[in-house]
Amino acid sequence: MIKKLQRKFIMITMGSLALVMVILVGSINGIYLFNMNNKINGTLDILTLNQGQFPKFDKGNKPPREPRFGFQMNEETPFETRYFVVEVGKDGSIYEIDTSHIAAVSSEDAADYANKVMNGSRNSGYTDIYKYVVVEEAYGSMLIFVDCRGQLQTANMFLLISSVVGLTTLLLVFILVSFLSKKAINPIIETMEKQKQFITNAGHEIKTPLAIISANADVLELTGGENEWIVSIRNQITRLDKLVKNLLTLSKVEEGDIKLVFTKFNLSKAVLETASTFKSIAEMHNKRFQIEIQPQVELHGDESSIQQLVSTLVDNAMKYSNEGGTIKVSLYATKKGIKLEVYNTTEVIDTQNLSRLFDRFYRADSSRSRETGGYGIGLSIAKSIVEAHHGKISVKSEDGKSICFTVGI
Repeated sequence: MIKKLQRKFIMITMGSLALVMVILVGSINGIYLFNMNNKINGTLDILTLNQGQFPKFDKGNKPPREPRFGFQMNEETPFETRYFVVEVGKDGSIYEIDTSHIAAVSSEDAADYANKVMNGSRNSGYTDIYKYVVVEEAYGSMLIFVDCRGQLQTANMFLLISSVVGLTTLLLVFILVSFLSKKAINPIIETMEKQKQFITNAGHEIKTPLAIISANADVLELTGGENEWIVSIRNQITRLDKLVKNLLTLSKVEEGDIKLVFTKFNLSKAVLETASTFKSIAEMHNKRFQIEIQPQVELHGDESSIQQLVSTLVDNAMKYSNEGGTIKVSLYATKKGIKLEVYNTTEVIDTQNLSRLFDRFYRADSSRSRETGGYGIGLSIAKSIVEAHHGKISVKSEDGKSICFTVGI
């Protein structure tokens, strides 16, 4: 239980940190890409407004307001920017190419890029490492291509560095959390240890007075004969003894003190034998008891604890089924594993609190539990047994008048 709690603490901590890290790295890179794209678009806007040329920059005068927020032209902008311009007539023919501002693109390359853009349907976008814009002119179209090689390389490097830093941070935090997690949950561990010690001590302390009360009841019966008070005493002794045993069992199962012996056994036979013992009891109470078990279903697990699981679920169905109701036990193999279902009709139940049925001491109907002798521990033990076999147990009620427990292993 402690190791499971420690793993859960580490998973929650690392999951939360990973989510924050993804959001942080994604936001930083997103902002950087937005700013980069804005500057490139600002450059294209300047070239568009000036027929594919940069305007003369006058140091003595305040530069005009730039067409894009975040873009600021200076005297070095024309020399830092690599671009080429292709002019295309209305008939689609290329009649002028300007590659004087770029060394990596020849006139033939520029013509190929222009034809590729003209054959498409977009007026702006990226083609390879060049961002382009198509400007409608009187003679046809002017295509302006800006080299974004440096910006894209920087963006990729920034993404790589930020991702590596983020992953390294996660790794370092994981190491620290793994070492310090036990110290962080130490108060919870101490509380659980005290609770376990209390249950164990209380269980042993209660056994002694129970034995004395039982012996006194025997003496009273011998001297005065059996009466309703002695019967009541014996019933309460039995209930209290069962409660103590269940508490001790639950504590041992959750802490892993009970060593389960896993072997391959015939699950169909084990379920059938356990469930069949309740058939006569159901008939006595005028309840229909159905068993549908697929033959030769085998399981690698602890046979005695599985029989206890079946007994607990069927006993629960017997106690809380309505008069003249139906109880059904089903077992079958699926592609994903083995399914065990225990179904029973019942009175109207609160479907919103079904998941709480596995909580210790939770009882959906306390008055009914007093009549049947339930303490709300059996289903907690059943859940612990299923989890010890690396399975899952769930409960559902489709109509509010029946309930079905499903075990998947």
